[in-house]
Parts: sequence; C-alpha cells; structure tokens
Amino acid sequence: MTSPELPSASTPDAAGVPFAVPGAEWHVEDDFGLSLTLAIGRARQTFRWLRPGSFLMGSPADEPQRGSAELLHEVTLSRGFWIADTACTQALWMAVWPVNPSHFQDDPRNPVENVAWHDAQRFIGELNRRLSGVHARLPTEAEWEYACRAGTTTPFSFGSTVTTDEINYHGGFPYAGGAPGAYRQRPLPVRTLPANAWGLYEMHGNVWEWCEDWYADYPHEPQIDPRGPAFGKMRVLRGGTWSDPARYARAATRSRIEPAYRPRSTGFRLVLGAP
Repeated sequence: MTSPELPSASTPDAAGVPFAVPGAEWHVEDDFGLSLTLAIGRARQTFRWLRPGSFLMGSPADEPQRGSAELLHEVTLSRGFWIADTACTQALWMAVWPVNPSHFQDDPRNPVENVAWHDAQRFIGELNRRLSGVHARLPTEAEWEYACRAGTTTPFSFGSTVTTDEINYHGGFPYAGGAPGAYRQRPLPVRTLPANAWGLYEMHGNVWEWCEDWYADYPHEPQIDPRGPAFGKMRVLRGGTWSDPARYARAATRSRIEPAYRPRSTGFRLVLGAP
C-alpha cells in the first residue's frame, strides 16, 4: 500500500515524522513499516524508516561470550532515520564507482567487500554528488545497534541463540552450546536469510559493516544521539562475518580497525539524513 505524501524536508522533525528523500521512486508501507526505494542507474536500494527511541546499548554482564567493551548503558536516538535494508551490494557499488574491489564477484547481489572506511566515504561522496539532497552516510554505532536489535534485548535479534539458517557465520563455532551448522566459506547474496523484525537483512553475520564513529570505550552515563569521539585511531565495525564464530555476530559485539585497512570480510550499509 502506498503511503501518504511525506513532509518535504531533509531532516526529521522532533516527533520523528519520516522525511522525504529527493529522487525516491516510491514509499510503501508493509508488515515491517514504511520503506522507500532509490534508483542509481540500474541498481535499486530499499531503505526502512526507523522511528526515534531509547534502548540499552551493549550487553548485560551475564550474556555468554560477551566482550569487555560492551558496557550496558542507555541510549536515546531523538530523530528517526532511513537505513538500507541490506548491506551495499556490488550492483549498487558499480552503479556509482567504476571498480569493484570485492573478492567474491560471482553475483551482483553479493555485498561489496574488501572495502576500507575511506573507500566507503568516497563512494558516499560520489553518491551524494549524483543525488543532490539525499544526504547518504554511514550509520553511527548507536544507530547501527538500534537497527540490529529491532526492539529486542537478546544477544541476537532472533533470540538467545541462532543457527546458520538465520545468520551466515562459521557454523563450526556455534553460540553458547548451540548445534554446529554450515560453514559456507563466503558471503551470501543480500536478502538470502530472514530479516529482523524491522525488515533489515543480514545485520548479523555475512560481512562486517563500517560505522561512522571512531572507536572508544562506552560512557557510563545515559547518552542522547551519541556520535563517538571527535578523534581516534580506529573506526568501528559491527555485525560479524561469514568466517567468524557466532559470538561475533551478536548485536552488542564491537570490532575496530584502522580506516585505511581493507579486510576481505568488510562492507557497509547506508543511512539517509543528517547525523
């Protein structure tokens, strides 16, 4: 069902009303909520609207196999945002950038990988140049975890444990006593596995996803719209990957590397709107 016309603005208002995006082909409301689709050449990318809200970021002390940098703290996101329902595909990348850096190039629906944080920023800069007013960017770390959790508090948006039918990870290393599963030894095309409750695919596993933030320890105090430190050495990665044990695909797992580094397992997901 097509939604009513959205307000014509580049940022959401205080009530979290979805804002219009220049060049969006359509706005559709379904069981997951409101979505829009952008066309870049022959490539298409769907975005989901996430309302403002508060959540507990990090993991509780009794969560199995948690990391030491996952201090549980309250976060409020005061503005809604559009987030891509998948990681950036090779089809979308090639519609904007002339060279495909990916190792696994057999399917244009595969997520682009082997991408440095700086590469993602150059791609985003060119995308914004071509689509004036779109304001594409990487998600903040808080936005990423909010989207991944989709209202849940369990280690995974699918529950307290997972299988390789839900997440693409190294099935030889299941989570917290779970049964072993498949080890696919590669990323899967996007939308292969089930979406979370907000209609977002493969936020757990498949490829690590860059966030905008410099890495730093979490603060103890509640945060509103956190964006990380102003300076740092390493940028944040989230989500885990096809080659890692299941524990690294938890919603709270944090990783970080230098922004010029290009791991074969790293891609990114787009957000629209001012940070």
